[in-house]
Amino acid sequence: AYVGDGNNVAHSLLLATSLMGMNFRIASPAGYNVREDILAQAQDYAADTEAEIVCTERPQEAVKGADIVYTDVWTSMGQEAESETRRQVFAGYQIDEALLALAKDDAIFMHDLPAHRGEEVAEGIIDHPQSVVFDQAENRLHIQKALLLRMLGGLEVSSNSLR
Repeated sequence: AYVGDGNNVAHSLLLATSLMGMNFRIASPAGYNVREDILAQAQDYAADTEAEIVCTERPQEAVKGADIVYTDVWTSMGQEAESETRRQVFAGYQIDEALLALAKDDAIFMHDLPAHRGEEVAEGIIDHPQSVVFDQAENRLHIQKALLLRMLGGLEVSSNSLR
């Protein structure tokens, strides 16, 4: 489940999960949803992979029974002039212990960082036992290095090299 702004991170997660056949639920305030063209593309993927996509304005509905709870900043770069308005609009979309408790008992919390503690995520959630944000950041570094190497032509991947 993704809770928050229907921004580029939400778009990427929506497209990737629907392409892989994973169910995806997103809770965003009215007017801050994912773009319609991105949603339509994800729905096309989901039709082939049998993934379910749910868009709601209720975070509790999105998070209930989720395996993963993901959020991102409420104000992205270039939107700083909107930050106070966004804080008010997104106030009910903070990931806190009560919301995380609605997910599966073994659910994980993810955030692509940097996070604004006390805004999109409550103070204790980043360091919560269910949080994997620092592992996520470390893994992202290695993936980025591998992608860069691949794009520069210095990496050949075969099934044998993955063993």
